[in-house]
Amino acid sequence: MRKVALLLLSVSLLTAACVAGGENVVSAGPDETAVTTMPPVTTTIAGETPGTTGPTSTTTTTLAAQPTGTVTAQSLFRPWGTVNGLTMFRGNPTRTFFGTGPVPQTAPERMWRYPDSAMSGESPVGNQPKVWSGTGWTGQPLVHELDDGTAELIFGAYDKQIHFLDADTGETLRPAYDMGDIIKGTVTLDPDGYPLLYAGSRDPRFRILALDGDEVREVWSLHAKAVEGMWNDDWDSNPVVIDDILYVGGENSWWFAIKLNRAYDADGMVTVDPEIVYQMPAWTDDLFDLLGRQHSVENSTAVFDDKAYFATSGGRVVGVDVSDVENGNAEVFFDFWMGDDIDSTITIDAEGYLYVVAHADHEKNNNTAARRVRDVGQLVKLDTSIPVGDPLTSLDPIVWSVEIPAARGQDTGVWATPALHPSGLLFVPTDSGNLLAIDTTSGLVVWEDEVGVNAWSSPAIVDDALVIAVDCFTEEPGLRAYDLTDPLSPVEMWQQPIGTRGCVESTPAVWGGNIFVGSRDGFMYAFGS
Repeated sequence: MRKVALLLLSVSLLTAACVAGGENVVSAGPDETAVTTMPPVTTTIAGETPGTTGPTSTTTTTLAAQPTGTVTAQSLFRPWGTVNGLTMFRGNPTRTFFGTGPVPQTAPERMWRYPDSAMSGESPVGNQPKVWSGTGWTGQPLVHELDDGTAELIFGAYDKQIHFLDADTGETLRPAYDMGDIIKGTVTLDPDGYPLLYAGSRDPRFRILALDGDEVREVWSLHAKAVEGMWNDDWDSNPVVIDDILYVGGENSWWFAIKLNRAYDADGMVTVDPEIVYQMPAWTDDLFDLLGRQHSVENSTAVFDDKAYFATSGGRVVGVDVSDVENGNAEVFFDFWMGDDIDSTITIDAEGYLYVVAHADHEKNNNTAARRVRDVGQLVKLDTSIPVGDPLTSLDPIVWSVEIPAARGQDTGVWATPALHPSGLLFVPTDSGNLLAIDTTSGLVVWEDEVGVNAWSSPAIVDDALVIAVDCFTEEPGLRAYDLTDPLSPVEMWQQPIGTRGCVESTPAVWGGNIFVGSRDGFMYAFGS
């Protein structure tokens, strides 16, 4: 790809007002309104870029057979595997499938709320006890169709349980499974039809659970202290399964490739015989010297072609060649430093470009990180075919970058995972409360709207509609839908309050046009026509 001199283009966002508050933000008080003029979002373009980024329509038809261990461009915007469902965070290995429609054209009704009393659990922060309620970040439910036609909803919650519900009624289908500590992330259902669930929590064990008995049972676990890690023992990352290999990162600052060896025994019960075929620390000596111990993997591995990608809370973006991983051979071929914390999952387009976002952390107290963030920005499009050189200083792989400034009492950057639209637009909610539509060819912000601060929930795009959580710290947090018939000019269709003041940090799942989402108020909700 040709590189030319950098061209700076600025697009100013509109002034907006919102209510800030809650434990994760600077409070303006329950009856005060913090009014802030948004600083300009700046796009830096590094030369010419390709035109389109993907197919022009979304489909949920069965994907043609893929080469073993490989994710092709044809998998974008489609479900992964043989299961009829949404089986992982963002639906497939490129993190670009969000469910099935049609999304209601008018405000949907609440179908049910689960359970009768709030899902809550105590889990300390440092040495201080804390009670957590509902579902959090990323917290996307899974939905899949059982053999009898029932749609099963599966999700982990802050009551430390994985729940299994009838998606239509909210009634329990299986006994809940106790994970030992609160569950923040999204669990994964085996995409190839094996009755297996892959899940982590703040408990130090990553678990494989079998679903083919009267009760859910553990068949294997990986303790965070199985390796000499750092940071902590949580498992927030959503695992991805490609054929028989599972990829997952831990907050112990290690990344794993695990051969599952799935099978059935003589009685027809599912079995696994996992083997860790590759593992690597998520940090480098240089980053450890610069940042200390903070190198956890909280985002979820994305895969394209025979390459796997993950990022760290130290701001490291890593590409691993996994073409021969089954034999224990893998190699880091891409290594780039964003400068700040990356919790959002990498999104990949049909040409293999990466879209990566970071949020403010290290830049607050580390001058080297702050300088790097000024150079790189908070959102980048990366070309992994370009040699990086020195990961701590190189800007060569950047196709374009976008600066997402602090505003409304919030820090710079993004916690949510961007949603890629087939037209080539990238929809990005910012921590400071705006939903941006960015042209992935030019990197320019072509549209924006206010969605409220603390926008950690990732948007879902289904057919010609986008669903997103809004107004986190206001009297009426809820969901909003936009008509994307013309994706350059989204039109708000409806907004539906949750009914309480509970912020929606979790990502919604859309299945058959029904919308499922958990809230920090302690409950899981279903909305539909």
